[in-house]
Amino acid sequence: MRELVLFLAQSLVDQPDQVQVTETEGPEAIIIELNVAEEDMGKVIGKQGRIAKAIRSVVKAATLRGGKPVFVEIQ
Repeated sequence: MRELVLFLAQSLVDQPDQVQVTETEGPEAIIIELNVAEEDMGKVIGKQGRIAKAIRSVVKAATLRGGKPVFVEIQ
């Protein structure tokens, strides 16, 4: 899942080398934290959060068969 979020984020931003994705697995869920450059935050979030919702929807669709839910947090 980490690679999927990394690919999506790097495709959206102007500075793909500053994209960082960390994956933390807890007892009941997996949390993916996405960090981008300050100038690229708007591109990752989008108007009214539409792009952020789309990223979360893609990750959710990719993990439907998995056991634990996956949450994407944009830092």
